[in-house]
Amino acid sequence: MSSGDNLKIRGLRWFIVSLVALATVINYIDRNALAIMWPEISKDIGASKDDYANLVVVFTMFYALGQSAFGKIFDVIGTRMGFVASIIIWSASIALHATARSIGAFALLRSTLAFSEAGNWPGAVKANAEWFPPRERAFAQGIFNSGASLGAIVSLPLIAWLFTLFGWKATFAAVGVLGALWIIPWLVIYKAGPAIHPWLTNKERIHILGAGTEIESAVPVGQLYAPTMKQLLSHKESWAIILSRLFLDPIWWLFVSWLPIYLSESFGFDVQQIGAFGWVPYVGAMLGALSGGWFAGILIRSGCSVGFARKAMVIFGGLLMLPALLLTGRASDPLTAVLLIAVILFGFQVAIGNIQTLPSDYFHGSSVGLMAGMSGTAAVLSVLVVTKLVPVMTSVSFAPVFVMSSLFVPLSIASLIFLGGRVEKVTSKSE
Repeated sequence: MSSGDNLKIRGLRWFIVSLVALATVINYIDRNALAIMWPEISKDIGASKDDYANLVVVFTMFYALGQSAFGKIFDVIGTRMGFVASIIIWSASIALHATARSIGAFALLRSTLAFSEAGNWPGAVKANAEWFPPRERAFAQGIFNSGASLGAIVSLPLIAWLFTLFGWKATFAAVGVLGALWIIPWLVIYKAGPAIHPWLTNKERIHILGAGTEIESAVPVGQLYAPTMKQLLSHKESWAIILSRLFLDPIWWLFVSWLPIYLSESFGFDVQQIGAFGWVPYVGAMLGALSGGWFAGILIRSGCSVGFARKAMVIFGGLLMLPALLLTGRASDPLTAVLLIAVILFGFQVAIGNIQTLPSDYFHGSSVGLMAGMSGTAAVLSVLVVTKLVPVMTSVSFAPVFVMSSLFVPLSIASLIFLGGRVEKVTSKSE
């Protein structure tokens, strides 16, 4: 192949999605580092379980703000530079954790980390809408989400290993380098969107643009309905996305934020044991992320509507989560517990990957980032409530939290079924 604009890469969209998935891996390595090392960090700075809960609340609040803010930022400056802005800020934030000596300092750095890390998700949804036709979007979203699971799998043994070698301060500095390295291939490969990318083959360009993906440069702006935030909130389809995520997302965050603490308090694990056991549930999550999108694509190719495929996968994921959550509350040994949690996270990823594709199914590209960010903000707000409840509800065991989480599953499914209607492009109410 020749260099420059004559270079053509077959399957370029899969290189793009792989880079976004890699960013998501880094995202989760960075955010999980504090939880994994908390048993030792808390001793060094004299902090308590309530202090940790407060740090999670701070992270969650700024993550909520970052979802909506970066949703709009990505719509304004585009996918390429949106990711650059997000990852530069979060990489610097996690590296500076090495300098923190108090809860106040950690809170400040968790806020900037959360705000910037939030950009990864509306950015991923927007990249999905730009680079994949509808029948491939759930699988592409599954690849993004598998990055979160892989990041959790990698982060536990990696952080435990680095901690054992260098201690917690140097570990924070080391993981901060990962994001800076990611930017280099991203800027090289992501030159533009699919409508004008010089490395995209004509066959792949036709595949993307001819299969329902709206690119503003290919369609007159005046012909696309691009609702504002206020207009989005006037559509029941928006509320289907918002409420389904509001109820479902706390289940994921419960384990991302509290799994190391759960293993420590329930089974007496230290940092090394957490690293040895804590990655197992995220294998289930990774498989679920890929499976949910894969099977949704199979259903669509077999003649099912996009809406049927999305909803079927969400219901299937819920049927796995609900009983496993109830059984986890009664788990008496760590192996049973982590295997049940693997089932929970498998079901969660099957469901959430299909829910996260809905902004691009209901709305045009110029509003996808905003809708994804709004739903992410709503989801994180519900996580705030659950986070504050965890220290209170787990004074004896984590069982009450698992029971509470099981109740969220049917509420999420009901929100999607009763408000989602037909999954098709939403038009202005004046039309």
